[in-house]
Amino acid sequence: MNQIKNKKNGSFLYFFLFIFIIQPGVKDLMAQENKKSSKSHLPPKYAIGLLYENGTVFQTNTFVKGINKEMEPIKNYQAFSGRIIFQTTGEKYWQQIFGFPTWGFGLHISDFYNPEEMGVPIAIYMFLNAPFHSWNNLSFNYEIDFGLTANWKKFNPVSNQFNVAIGAGETVYIHVGAGLYYKFLKSWEAGAGIGLTHFSNGALKKPNFGLNTFSPRIEIKYNVSNPAKLKKQIIPAFHQFNSLDITFLAGLKNVIYDSLKVNIKTRYKGVYFPVFGISSTFSRQLTYKSKVGIGISFSYDGSVNARVSVEKGKLDIIDLPMREQYRISIFPSYELTMGQFSLLLQPGFYIFRKQFPKQVPISYQRIGLKYTFAKNITAGISLRAYKFHISDFIEWRIGYQINWNKN
Repeated sequence: MNQIKNKKNGSFLYFFLFIFIIQPGVKDLMAQENKKSSKSHLPPKYAIGLLYENGTVFQTNTFVKGINKEMEPIKNYQAFSGRIIFQTTGEKYWQQIFGFPTWGFGLHISDFYNPEEMGVPIAIYMFLNAPFHSWNNLSFNYEIDFGLTANWKKFNPVSNQFNVAIGAGETVYIHVGAGLYYKFLKSWEAGAGIGLTHFSNGALKKPNFGLNTFSPRIEIKYNVSNPAKLKKQIIPAFHQFNSLDITFLAGLKNVIYDSLKVNIKTRYKGVYFPVFGISSTFSRQLTYKSKVGIGISFSYDGSVNARVSVEKGKLDIIDLPMREQYRISIFPSYELTMGQFSLLLQPGFYIFRKQFPKQVPISYQRIGLKYTFAKNITAGISLRAYKFHISDFIEWRIGYQINWNKN
């Protein structure tokens, strides 16, 4: 029995890591500000923006390489986006530390020039745009977009059997990029940059080879409000402290057994297996931005060595002893903290698991987002992957954080 593998382009992950590893070392915008700037140079409280992209599709699966109805590679795409932009003002320390970033909501429409097999995907997303460096009216910024996409023409074994890139009607939308922005006239700003975009359902439904694109991007902004008053505070010295995070995680994995003699729709519906566990991470917050630590995770993966049988045309899971599907892993941890939000980077290594053929590698990678609310309660979502480009499953996470030695 062969399982359909879910492969993604590793370039997206490498660029994602690059953005966040170098960002904490960039000087704050406050240190780069021109002291003689007039009030008219201050950013607006909010603005509206229009964007256009025209780029290339990475050739990472058979569908985009030309195994489709048109029998031609899908190499190009274009996208349009409109959004509302809000300016942070420095009311909280992190806003000043990260150079008074902007944030907001957007609507993104992609066109892969193949609506019959791919549809016209529409994404609703949130974004954060912050400066690496600025010079008066010119700035060099990075941006992160994260949202959900619908309106795909998903894989169907009968009517859309070539589209192995998108197995579900909804996917995650992620964009990371960088560019130059220039303020001109009184209420206008223009930007130009490059970025990577990724669409995937995180292996919740296979086939899910995903789509990855690279493109230049241009943007025009119109300021529809008076300038924001930036609050420039003296940021106190940071006092390092320790924390212990105890986190419960859960998810689902879809496995397709493509060699079974069942109805084709039943075969490609696949079987869902539960994944759940608990992890504990000891960390030290080193700066306002960075937190490092080490953790251990105990998890159960129902898909490990899973077997199915065919009963009256349906797939039935053959029960296995649960002890065969437990795993223990350890991982170093890095968090980029921005107020109550954190970006998690946690490469892990299995130190105990039952040995079976065709297992995932001994090492894995976790990338996720975490939000801390009610002082010590945390919630988040993360992607577990291996080989830096193959999805394993999505983790939904909720936990409790204990801090000490915190002034």
